[in-house]
Amino acid sequence: MINGTMTYDKDLTAIQEMRTVIQKAKVAQAAYRHFTQEQVDKIVEHVATKAFQAADYLAEMAVEETKMGVREHKKIKNEVGSKAVFESIKDLKTVGVIHEDTVNKVLEIADPYGVILAIIPTTNPTSTAFYKAIIALKTRNSIVVSPHPYAVKCTEAALKVCHDAAIEAGAPPELIQILTYASMEATSQAMKHSDIDLILATGGGALVKAAYSSGKPAYGVGPGNVPVYVEKTAQIDRASKHIIDSKSFDNGTICATEQAIVVDQQVAEIFIQKVKQQGAYILNDEEKLKMERVISPTLGKVSPKIVGKSAIEIAKKAGIQVPVDTRVLIGKETEIGNKIPFSLEKLSPVFAMYISTDIDDAKRICHGLLDLGGRGHSLSIHTEDDQVARTFALEMPVSRILVNTMSSVGAVGATTGLKASMTLGCGSYGGNITSDNVSAKHLINIKRMAYGIREITLPNQVQSQKNIQLVQSSNSATQTASSLKEVDASLVESIVEKVIQKLT
Repeated sequence: MINGTMTYDKDLTAIQEMRTVIQKAKVAQAAYRHFTQEQVDKIVEHVATKAFQAADYLAEMAVEETKMGVREHKKIKNEVGSKAVFESIKDLKTVGVIHEDTVNKVLEIADPYGVILAIIPTTNPTSTAFYKAIIALKTRNSIVVSPHPYAVKCTEAALKVCHDAAIEAGAPPELIQILTYASMEATSQAMKHSDIDLILATGGGALVKAAYSSGKPAYGVGPGNVPVYVEKTAQIDRASKHIIDSKSFDNGTICATEQAIVVDQQVAEIFIQKVKQQGAYILNDEEKLKMERVISPTLGKVSPKIVGKSAIEIAKKAGIQVPVDTRVLIGKETEIGNKIPFSLEKLSPVFAMYISTDIDDAKRICHGLLDLGGRGHSLSIHTEDDQVARTFALEMPVSRILVNTMSSVGAVGATTGLKASMTLGCGSYGGNITSDNVSAKHLINIKRMAYGIREITLPNQVQSQKNIQLVQSSNSATQTASSLKEVDASLVESIVEKVIQKLT
């Protein structure tokens, strides 16, 4: 108590809140697990509809609170995280018998995990909250959300939309919970809580590592240092527009956003002209040095102060004058490494550009960028030669290859046939358990009931034992005979020696 006022330890309060909400989520899920597929689908559709309707004002809240991104673009993200996610899972069976193999007589039965701990990033706070809540509800799980400390209010607002809509549609009232104190200690303890059954971790490398080290099943994702290769046959007008639109989308905050351009030298000059027309600013050598210090004041680490900021704002931080319509900043680069700021994942509208001499050189550069910090995530390619695209798909250590589209929104399923998702697995390349776009199918246990369909004949144990005994007896007799032979030979030899001694 200070000056008559009671004071509280924030972490202790946060930990108590965490324990309370997990208990509430557990009780709610115990009731929800008995809902029918029809009841579940009604709830999920209503939640997705209400979330979609709230996309605009929640986008504004997210930009205002986090100071990152573009309202109009976050609105699109919210729409993908709600409507597109719903459309991608609406026909998925998640209750009872979900598949029956009548030939092999095997039934597959869906069962929920239980209570899911969902960790939300600051870059995509409301859209990720929508997406994780919807896939949890679809699979009869409850969800406890740990928001980023810089995005608590907007994440809580997004979850309230889901919570209220779920109750309106008949769901138990406490299926969706949030840790409002945003304490790292509370989140760390929540990961190891006995009533948490699965962790969905979207965030920095340390957080994902903690999730994997918790002893719980966990889906985490790795960094996305995504290269985009502009091959000599590419339609340059389309490629330049896609790349600049994608890089400037929400100021580069999607992890699947292109981070470095690799362009064939045969088309490099025309490509540079085209990206300038799309709002790219090419830094000169002096400006590039200034920008490097802004990107990475401490070599090997990208400054959080540029994440999600506009190209004009970042240029201003570097003391560089750029046109008012600048959307992306590009620095020409030849090297790759931790001490090369432009080669890092920047999560902002700042690009590195490499000139490749041929396809093999392009592969070398792409491999280097991925090895630096993007293995398993995504790679983008613009080409009219499908064999080139297939070659990269076969050889690159990534889980998604985006062809002739915007990588940022293509990877999450907005412009491609990939599953709509805000959590993109990196497979074993990136130390993840899955290379999928994580969705509802990853949040169910599948039980299998199998009927006998063939008979096998086992050996008769009694007869087998007799056979073993006969073999043992035979072996014993053989060994005795052999021993007797050895004794007889020795005896004969002794007698012969005695006879010879007498004769001599």
